[in-house]
Amino acid sequence: MTVTPMRRLLIPGLSTLAMLAVLLFLGTWQVQRLMWKQAVLAAIAAAEQRPAVPLAGNPPALSRVRAAGIFAPGVALYGAEVRTLAGAPTGGARLLGVLLRDGAPPVLVDRGWVPVPTPPIVAGAATIDGYLRPADAPGMFTPADDLSGLRFYTLDPAAIGRALGIAGLAPYVLVAMGPAPLSGYPDPARTMPRPTNNHLVYAATWYGLALVLLVIFAIYSRKVIRPMEVGS
Repeated sequence: MTVTPMRRLLIPGLSTLAMLAVLLFLGTWQVQRLMWKQAVLAAIAAAEQRPAVPLAGNPPALSRVRAAGIFAPGVALYGAEVRTLAGAPTGGARLLGVLLRDGAPPVLVDRGWVPVPTPPIVAGAATIDGYLRPADAPGMFTPADDLSGLRFYTLDPAAIGRALGIAGLAPYVLVAMGPAPLSGYPDPARTMPRPTNNHLVYAATWYGLALVLLVIFAIYSRKVIRPMEVGS
């Protein structure tokens, strides 16, 4: 029994159609993610340009705020970050302190990067401009916190406050922003964090694979049909 080209192309054609639908879906999803991420980045850029407002209540994450108070004695370190100082790599971390405020909960402040060992840090009255960062939860590969050494790898205000002997901290972290102080440390953030945005590359990849799939099927179809044309 002679098998017609259409019958020989039926299963490969259906398989190609199914794979094409999946690839187009993934490409379109990445385009939607691209639009969402662009809106997020635009919102962050707009927040960065707005003047800081007095911190009150529980504002949303990445709000630009200002808080005044007195830094409590005692500091902690968060994370690990290597910077180049005087031409040599230097290990460091983010310096954490608790800002005590009149009539408001104390707030954990990320004061900026410091080398480790940490140089002497002066406590006392301060006004901090920055943005709010939500508390972290430990991940699968997050190192364990060193409670006795006050070195933390999960940014949890409640746990860090307990280790510093201060209860009732606000459920967020105020990340200080501004130029480097004359003393050099702690070195605050200059900008607000931006999430990576590779969705255009991902979308192009999925759409590109869809095009390659169509080309392969077209070549295969031509090879199946050509013998029939020659025979006729």
